[in-house]
Amino acid sequence: MTSLYVDRRGVTLKADGEALVFYENNERVGTVPMAPLSRVFLRGDVTLSSSLLGKLGERGIGVVVLSGRKAIPTMLLGRPHNDAARRVAQYRLSLEMGFCLRFSRAIVESKLRSQAAFLNERRECEAQSRYLLTVVLRRLESALSVVDQQTSIASLRGVEGAGAAAYFEGFGDLLPERLKFDRRNRRPPKDPVNAVLSLGYTLLHAEAVLALYGGGLDPFVGFYHALDFGRESLACDVVESLRVEVDRHTLMLFRTEKLRLDDFTNSDGACLLGKAGRARFYAEWEPLAERLRKQLNDNVADIAKAVGQASGCDSPAADWLAASDGDLPDE
Repeated sequence: MTSLYVDRRGVTLKADGEALVFYENNERVGTVPMAPLSRVFLRGDVTLSSSLLGKLGERGIGVVVLSGRKAIPTMLLGRPHNDAARRVAQYRLSLEMGFCLRFSRAIVESKLRSQAAFLNERRECEAQSRYLLTVVLRRLESALSVVDQQTSIASLRGVEGAGAAAYFEGFGDLLPERLKFDRRNRRPPKDPVNAVLSLGYTLLHAEAVLALYGGGLDPFVGFYHALDFGRESLACDVVESLRVEVDRHTLMLFRTEKLRLDDFTNSDGACLLGKAGRARFYAEWEPLAERLRKQLNDNVADIAKAVGQASGCDSPAADWLAASDGDLPDE
């Protein structure tokens, strides 16, 4: 299964049997079969009919609309998973503070371990960054050592934040100086690296939402990330350990110069990736997205199993999580 990225103005999409057909100025300019598609991402002034949306929904093809300069995602989904009891059990578990804390410890530990593994891998082949990465890795190890000692989700967020500060210091040292990356920033991103990180995280989050709906879970009700109006909190939980894959991908794009400074513009304090750069980004993103979908589906299956085991008694999900030795979610 694969994704289709449509990022141009004045395009009309129509269905012709089992294919998507592209029109520009009323002329047919391209055809894509629907059979291999799992996602359609739309950006720009793209027109399509409600009947086409219905056909995509019938085939379980998620449609993600990236709107505005910030590429804010809006998702149009097929019919959700039929097991409403699973979602009821999820809602109940979200109110059990013991389970939420155990789940959150596992999330933070998995994220810190994935960050440390990435930087340790880079340390072996980055002589000019070896000293700084060694110092950063010690700080990450220090954060990891106290995860299980945290007695509240608030204190866990402090540990995660300390780890993130250390991690991005090390990550920044791996990037070319001309990119002027010194820390993670967003809303809006102020430099090319943050612009690409934000786009990658947005696409990853959209994939997590689709995976959660497909797994019969409510993306809005999380265990680590609290309820917040309009935020898919469980999707935020699920992607934490996978963000490092976006970071790794971003580093590759700039080091190989698949993305360059002239692909970006600045407007009203925001750094924006231009159309030509986005085309190259999407081409490089899709192979990674296929791997991420598998990992997301595995993570969602683990959570669904925990929630399902909780549906018949007081706390078997917590027991299952304990038996997993803190490995939820899997990487």
